[in-house]
Amino acid sequence: MLLKKRKREDATINGSSMADIAFLLLIFFLVTTTINVDTGIGLVLPPPLDPTQEPPPIRERNLMKILVSAEGQILMDEELVQLSEVKEKLKTFIKNPDNLETLPISPQAAVVSIKTVRETPYRIYIDMLDEVMGTYRELRNEVARANYGRDYASLNDEQEEAVNDIYPKKISIAEPDKD
Repeated sequence: MLLKKRKREDATINGSSMADIAFLLLIFFLVTTTINVDTGIGLVLPPPLDPTQEPPPIRERNLMKILVSAEGQILMDEELVQLSEVKEKLKTFIKNPDNLETLPISPQAAVVSIKTVRETPYRIYIDMLDEVMGTYRELRNEVARANYGRDYASLNDEQEEAVNDIYPKKISIAEPDKD
């Protein structure tokens, strides 16, 4: 008797469940992946003024005007300065160690106004803002070390508030002129 050889079937993999597995993996990775979001500049803004209320008057001697130009030049009270000079000039302005008539009456009265033009490079603006914030951080650290023997960041709430009363952060970010 002659035996006929049976033809072997090709080996195949059932692909019908592959779409389900791919879909489940996609959902898994979407749920477990964190997406970094730029948080922007962390500033606490004051409450908006009542539109009918006049803004509080600020004496000219208590105001440090900082203008950042489109070319990245920094003008502090209409004097051209380098970014590296900003911190020392601000410290002198805020502290007024020599009680000059052209500088603020007290650190509590000092206001720093930062103004830019629309074409100001963002990096220069951020660097300028960092210098101003760094100045206040250094001044507060000096007071905290002198009064409490440790840095400002390690103070309790009551001590922090006392240091904030000595050097309140009064920063005005002016809107660019509309051209």
